[in-house]
Amino acid sequence: MNTSINSNIKKAIELDQTTAVPDVHPVRRDMTFKFDKDTITNWHEEGVIISNFFNALSVFFPDGEQFFIDSVRHYRDTGVIDDEQLKKDVRHFIGQEAMHGREHRDYNAALDAAGMGAHKMEKQVTGLLNVLRKVLPAKMQLSTTCALEHFTAAMADSLLRAPEVLDKSDPSLAAAWKWHALEETEHKAVAFDVYQKAVGSDDDAVIYFERSLAMALAMAVFWPMMLTYWAQMNYRSGELFNVKGWAKSIKYLIGPKKGVLTPAAKDLFTYFRKGFHPWDHDNSAYLSMLPEMEKLYTK
Repeated sequence: MNTSINSNIKKAIELDQTTAVPDVHPVRRDMTFKFDKDTITNWHEEGVIISNFFNALSVFFPDGEQFFIDSVRHYRDTGVIDDEQLKKDVRHFIGQEAMHGREHRDYNAALDAAGMGAHKMEKQVTGLLNVLRKVLPAKMQLSTTCALEHFTAAMADSLLRAPEVLDKSDPSLAAAWKWHALEETEHKAVAFDVYQKAVGSDDDAVIYFERSLAMALAMAVFWPMMLTYWAQMNYRSGELFNVKGWAKSIKYLIGPKKGVLTPAAKDLFTYFRKGFHPWDHDNSAYLSMLPEMEKLYTK
């Protein structure tokens, strides 16, 4: 394992034992990655089923990121944010999410060209989010964003603390996921800070209940859709009835001891703690990887 990566992981563990909120602010970067339809269904070193797990995740991002942008922008535009640094953070949050949306559109286009049906899945995600825009008040749209931002940050942290998960896979796809994970980490508190400023804190029992409910409902909706898309992609790849492959992949992802995403479950449930803040888990040391990535992947 790369020495600098080891150092970043060690620093992240040390920082997580502190209580100070780190001075971290998102920066908009214009990085771009290559997505090849000929390799995209089998790009991960663990094979097709794990490749399609990540591929199914990608389906949610273009329109999901736009939903996040809209929910935060609403409160920026109403003028309730009077803190200049938070205004700047919101601007760069929007910039980062826009870049994520652009790259995942290209990713999903490659999936569609490979016969994975990604376009149809994206349309379903768009339809769901449009319903939420119609039926949920602005504060619940923002609380949904806060919940899903924490979820993506928890998933990102799991990837960053185990770099071997991506290091032997297709370089461009691995870099795209690492970049996304790093920027999700960098801006993980922005929507939450807007929520506390515009809606309120956990000192209000109703607000605490609403933000907790948003997480429970978001997970109840997200995971059935995600697992359905994962199964569909594996069906199209000829792997749906590969029982051994499924068993190996599920153990790889959520095995109780060494599952790649097992740490994310613990992080996810911290959201329900009263007084929670995203930077209670300080993994900002990982962000030292971003400058080198920017050199390699900026247009």
